[in-house]
Amino acid sequence: MTSSEWFKNAQFGIMAHFGLYSVLEGEYKGNPTNEWARRYCEIPREEYHKLASAFNPIYFDAEEWISYVKASGAKYFVLTSKHHEGFALFDSKVSDFNVVKATPFGRDIIKEISEACKKYDIKLGLYYSHDQDWEEPDAGGFIENKWCHPANNYWDYNPTNTIEDFQKYLDRKVKPQVTELLTNYGDLCQIWFDNPWTITKDQSKELYDLVKSIQPDCLCSARIGHGYGEIVGGGDNAYDMDGHPVHPAEAPVTLAGTDCWGFSVYNNMSYKSAEELMGYKKQLNAKGVNMLLNVGPDHLGRFPGPAVKVLKEMGEMK
Repeated sequence: MTSSEWFKNAQFGIMAHFGLYSVLEGEYKGNPTNEWARRYCEIPREEYHKLASAFNPIYFDAEEWISYVKASGAKYFVLTSKHHEGFALFDSKVSDFNVVKATPFGRDIIKEISEACKKYDIKLGLYYSHDQDWEEPDAGGFIENKWCHPANNYWDYNPTNTIEDFQKYLDRKVKPQVTELLTNYGDLCQIWFDNPWTITKDQSKELYDLVKSIQPDCLCSARIGHGYGEIVGGGDNAYDMDGHPVHPAEAPVTLAGTDCWGFSVYNNMSYKSAEELMGYKKQLNAKGVNMLLNVGPDHLGRFPGPAVKVLKEMGEMK
């Protein structure tokens, strides 16, 4: 069975957004926010780095997380290895702004999750923000788009970026970190790239070819850009998206709310029910689309109790 065939048959995966934004719990200086807090609230670099000093998820247990994934009936798990904030949940030699070198926690979360996935026979996928990175002055988001403009870090760096600058960022950080992910954490079922708002067609091809040169069976999300990537995806919470006659398809949906993917005290009690989610899953699967259900762990490293309850109920209903 090819990796694309396996992915189509899987039908259901769990995603988790976990990072320094989890420390904020959906609020900054009295204002509701989400995993985009660094951009939306224009948090200065020095202040944002203080979140790394406070990031110590002492209750994080990779096997516990993956046991919940298994109990839900999901076949694969996707974790944010690096979101737009620029902070990595793995021990990167490329940038010290990572969980091992910059936090008191000091453990490689991706490594522990990888080992737990092998134990529970769950395929591992990794989210990686390849275009936006608010830690980097040369990163993307400076080209106007209909969703967010500007989407780069203009408040710290006031950059006048060019595609040539963006290429420097790709060469300096993106491609080396993607290489680390593909080399150090076993076989991946997919890399979930996001928001190709700046990247050129040639640059998307460079990145796609890099992935395939290291792990030919690792699928790429279509958000790598410009038609590259095997996994067709709709927008966020696209419950009604249609499948593709050839390529596997996947709809990312949130367990809590609609505009917050990380943990938020505002969304903590607004989870969708197992019955509602199973209805969406059935609707999507009938069209040949996988449902990728997102959970936001809290800053101490726990899946919130109400989320665990829903996941277990979904597993009992499968």
